[in-house]
Amino acid sequence: MKYQLLSIIFTIIALTKVNSFYFNFPTFQQSDRSTKLLLSKFANIYKDAIQVTPDNRGEIENYSGRAFYIKPYTLWNKNKLSSFNTTFVLNISPQTSPGGEGIAFILASDTSLPENSAGEWLGIVNASTNGTSRAGILAVEFDTRQSSTKDGPHNHVGININSIASIVQASLDNTKVNLSSGIHVTVRIQYFNDVISVFASMGDYLLDSMETILVSPPLNLSSYLRQEVYVGFSASTSNYTELNCVTRWEFNGVDIGSKGKLLWIIWIIIPLVILIGGFVFLFLYCRRKRSDEVQEDAYPRIEDQIQHSSMAPKKYQLKELVKATNGFSHQNKLGQGGFGTVYKGILGNNKEIAVKRVSKDSRQGKQEFIAEVTTIGSLHHKNLVKLIGWCYEKKELLIVYEFMPNGSLDKYLFNQSRELELHYSKVLDWKTRNGVIRDVAQALDYLHDGCEKKVLHRDIKASNIMLDFDYVAKLGDFGLARTIQKRNETHHSTKEIAGTPGYMAPETFLTGRATVETDVYAFGVLVLEVICGKRPGNVYAQDDYKNSIVYWVWELYGNGKIVSVVDKRISGKGDDEDERVKFEEEVEIVLILGLACCHPNPNKRPSMKTVLMVLNGEASPPMVPIERPAFVWPAMPSSFKEGEDSSLINGTLTPFTELSGR
Repeated sequence: MKYQLLSIIFTIIALTKVNSFYFNFPTFQQSDRSTKLLLSKFANIYKDAIQVTPDNRGEIENYSGRAFYIKPYTLWNKNKLSSFNTTFVLNISPQTSPGGEGIAFILASDTSLPENSAGEWLGIVNASTNGTSRAGILAVEFDTRQSSTKDGPHNHVGININSIASIVQASLDNTKVNLSSGIHVTVRIQYFNDVISVFASMGDYLLDSMETILVSPPLNLSSYLRQEVYVGFSASTSNYTELNCVTRWEFNGVDIGSKGKLLWIIWIIIPLVILIGGFVFLFLYCRRKRSDEVQEDAYPRIEDQIQHSSMAPKKYQLKELVKATNGFSHQNKLGQGGFGTVYKGILGNNKEIAVKRVSKDSRQGKQEFIAEVTTIGSLHHKNLVKLIGWCYEKKELLIVYEFMPNGSLDKYLFNQSRELELHYSKVLDWKTRNGVIRDVAQALDYLHDGCEKKVLHRDIKASNIMLDFDYVAKLGDFGLARTIQKRNETHHSTKEIAGTPGYMAPETFLTGRATVETDVYAFGVLVLEVICGKRPGNVYAQDDYKNSIVYWVWELYGNGKIVSVVDKRISGKGDDEDERVKFEEEVEIVLILGLACCHPNPNKRPSMKTVLMVLNGEASPPMVPIERPAFVWPAMPSSFKEGEDSSLINGTLTPFTELSGR
């Protein structure tokens, strides 16, 4: 019986026509001009692009233009709002300095170009329609010049309704987006729940690295625009000129204006289906609930373990974080690691956050989640990424952090693809890199000796170092961290080796033990790669352990050429001889300190307190042998003798097991 009813329901759903309003222009052809597009007098298709203010006439001063898709789109119907997303690529090439005036994505009730809409009007309105309902237009403006004191700065984005004045706008100075660079800019606009979100990235159709540049308040568009609107672009020039081009354009919207052909069938059958189907689904729901109770939650008692820990952070609801991240939109993705994906989000108070969505495929997802929330949730230090909250709901494991606008350190250190270079083009100078090293050292000193219970991070690496707006470094990702609780053991043992190849101390492969000294080793590798701008390498074997960057730097140190390893992007110090000598002296001290931290014998590695003293100029760097000593185990003397602050005195860790490498 229930299967027959389900079959009827699915048949009805299949017969119901779901319509979408979709088009895609991967390029533009002359044939599109009359068959697919509506172009105003001065707009044209040239060189496979829409030139809204074209150059094929020669002079382009004081022009405006519009270009629309030929069919109208139903924006609202009987108080029901539609939703859409559109992605397009702009190329704005200034012909004067500065260029002007800009281009806008528009929803317009009328396709005709307003007279005298050049210059500051951007082809959106003119002096007589500005601020009136006659305009009937919404615009997302990409403005390249400040035309008046009321206008935004050069290079800004705004949202306008029936006016050239923006109801909300944002400068792009603190983003990687430069509208007037002459380089392709990929833009994605989403309209959902009467809110417009704007995302952008530098490059041709680059969707993976987009950043959020503007989010509007609720717009109430049904009060300003007709039910049917045309979607397209407008642009203008003044005495300041530029080429405003659209090189590709895709639009996908829900078409609430179309009528299904089988509505009469639906209206006859639906009441019966709802009545009978309701009983069926109630039966299925109750049985499923009982089954779930038998099977138990995927992560039993996880909330108890978190809430019973000291200083547990705020618990969020899943719907809050889904809304904040736009449904974990791909455009909001910040990065991906071994245990999950991180998304940018915006809470209701316009606070930017980063949300880690722990992978359901991770075998250690629960342990990593609990470890991170309970460990970092109780820690407070200026060089630790702040954990704001967590969520466990519907088998989703989510961790909420403060948002770090400059991303992770590794993006700036290593050779990037052409696309990433556009976004991480800043070269970190020696002062910034030295500051990063000191910041991480302060964080580790706090973890090892400054908080109530010693904490081993166990996964120190460049991708886990986050940079704030001022490039202050903060250590994050505490998924592998473990806390010292008792005072009668010396280490933490694991059934599986945990950490990241390239940063793991040689003894880890033999003992499976995590100690303060293994954290120090990873820090030493980090020091070397920050200065060298090279990845640590991953040549390993338990009986033939080698870390390429450590061997490479140690060999040049033995040859008296250690300064030659410095990243060429920061090694030049101009013609000032005193400044160059000072730079080389500072670099050599920090490099030798990094090698000391990477000593094969854990007993010879300095504590983080000693590291900080060297970095602050309060102590000389430890003595490092010219040749890298061979790795011998067990190390002599014992790495855990009493009185050495670099060791754990009779300490043991919380009993997590089966930790995997990442």
